This record gives sequence, structure tokens and C-alpha cells, in this order.
Amino acid sequence: MHYFDYAAACPIEEEALSVYIHASKNFFGNTGSLHDIGTDAKRLLEHCRERIAHMVGVEKAGIYFTSGGTESNEIALRSLQALRPNRSVIIAGGEHASIQYLVDQWEEEGVSVTRIPFTEDGVLNMAVLKATMNDETGLVIMQHVNGDIGTTQPVEEVNQLCDTYGALMHCDCVQSFGKKDLRAVSKVVDSLSLSAHKIGGPTGIGAVYIKPSLNVPPKTPSPAHESGMRPGTVPLPGVAAFTEAAGKSVDNLIENQRKISERKRWFLERMQEYRESFRVVGNGNAVVGICLKGVEGQWAMLEANRLGYAFSTGSACQAGKTPYALTAMGMSKEEAKTFIRISFHPSHTRQEVEGLATVLKKTIHAHNLV
Repeated sequence: MHYFDYAAACPIEEEALSVYIHASKNFFGNTGSLHDIGTDAKRLLEHCRERIAHMVGVEKAGIYFTSGGTESNEIALRSLQALRPNRSVIIAGGEHASIQYLVDQWEEEGVSVTRIPFTEDGVLNMAVLKATMNDETGLVIMQHVNGDIGTTQPVEEVNQLCDTYGALMHCDCVQSFGKKDLRAVSKVVDSLSLSAHKIGGPTGIGAVYIKPSLNVPPKTPSPAHESGMRPGTVPLPGVAAFTEAAGKSVDNLIENQRKISERKRWFLERMQEYRESFRVVGNGNAVVGICLKGVEGQWAMLEANRLGYAFSTGSACQAGKTPYALTAMGMSKEEAKTFIRISFHPSHTRQEVEGLATVLKKTIHAHNLV
């Protein structure tokens, strides 16, 4: 099976797997234990925290390890919203399901929530945001890179508005960490979320950064682990493997992006003869959204799977539903049904990429014959 769904999950990198095994065998102590074995585990944990903080460009004291992007988003949003409890919330329309569901819950509880649409290019509509924000705005939530169409959002420009109105800002960086330099983003936001399995780390590990100067109180009664920001023993082997995978991604960021751009170019060149039968949605690089003219995305995905190629119809956390990004762009339900998401990886060969294009062309042709 040729895999083109790296935006959903990646296979664990060999180096990260080796680190996981080594840490499991040699740093098995509880990081909260006071004996030497526990102290060794705690030392490794703090080393990982320092490395992740350095890669992101933030203070070590603000990094907390979590079970992944969903928990990171929830911890950050609940923490920031508690600091602005009586003010309104603004959310970018194309956010991840973990954020959408939590904000929906807040709205049912009486919180004033405004969703800002995307432009036809899949970028946050800044004109609408500027007209919406005011002194009552307490929290603004947006992704750095959209997980459905891959567009990069104007985080720094949005932050300038947050500063003007005294609003806090959370940024979901799950799709951008290890693929973009986060230092410009991290220095302006109040919190951000990360996840390991998008960059070759293990599933079930992530991190959240919350600016230490905010003095967010612990979330659990007994702050024995992660300063009380989440309960439970820290899964140190996963944290170590996450750190290893992140380091490899960040160290090779520029070369990886060059390779990914090349693979996107190979794909579009191969699809050129069918250019009237599809359109690219947004301007993503690693994540490419496509609408197939007259072909349902679900049918195309299943047909490609039968032929040995795996891609998706959007975020796995919203499977079977219209991707939020498409709704935010104002796309009709009928056109949204034709959407597929392809995510490239530096390891893809030209043969694999061109094979995917061939399969898509065959799928389009076969559908048009029916």
C-alpha cells in the first residue's frame, strides 16, 4: 500500500523507535519517584522538555507533555478561557474538530462565540476579523497550518489585533511543527499545541505550551506530574521518542520542504492532462486539498485504496463529515463531496507520486464512463 495520508498519522521513525525501546529498558522509573532510578527518569524528562522548548523557541517552564494534539488544545483553551471568563471567543472557521467541539460546548453554556470564515483561497478573512474584534474579545483561536487544505494562516497579523484589544491567543501547531519554523509564531501567541505522530513520533504523545507569565493554576488537585496540568504518570519512553523525531524533523526542515515541494510538482505535472477534471483547494504544500469534478471523494478514496493507494477525504477526526475548512470557505455541500486530501512526505519516490496521479486519472476516467 502506497501511503499518502501523512497529515493523519506517520509511521514511527526508526531512530525514534530505537529511543523508545532504550528509554523503556533503561529509564523505566516513575519521574515522580525520589530514588536514583526515578531521578534518572526525571532528568531525561527535563532534558526532553528543554529540547522541545528550544525547537519551538519558548521557555522550558511553559512546556507540558500530553497525550496528543486534542488534549493539548483542550488544556490550552480551558486555561486561557478561564483567564477571560466573561469575554467573547473568536474562532477561525476551519479549526480542528477537537477545538470545534469544545467551543460548541462553550456556546451551549452561554459563551459568545464568533466563527470567522476563510477567503476563497482558504485563508482567514482578515477583513471580517477586524470588523468583529473589540474590547469584549477575550480569546482568539486559530491553526497555524490547516489540516485539510494545508494553508498557512496569518498568525502574526492576527496577534497584532489581539494586542490591540487585550485578547489572548491560542495557535494549533499540530500540522506545522517540524515542517515550518515556529519561532515567529511562538513568540507572539499565549499557547500552542503539538503532536508526535504527525512527525514520525509515537501515537499518544504531544505537548502544550502555555506562556509561564500567565500563571495558569494547576488543573489537578495533586500536581505530582507536569505541574498538575494533567493527571497521570508521564509516559517517558514516548516523550523521548517524540523528542527524537522532532529533532530530526526540525534539523532537516528546509531540505524536507524542498523535497515535498518537488513531489507536489511531480504530482501536478502528471495530472496536467486532466486539469479540467479537478481543482486544487488552497495553497498547501505538504497537505494538498483537491476537488474532483463530478466524482465523489469517498468513491475516489475507496477506488484508490483498492488499487493500493491511501489518501483521505479530510481529517480523520471528522471522517464522514464535510471538512470544516471547506465550510469556512463557503463551499457547497455538493462540491465538498468531491474533496480529497493528499499529504506528501519526503520519503515518497517519484514512481509512487506518479503512480498516485495515474490512479486518480483512471478513477476519474472510470467514473465518467459510468
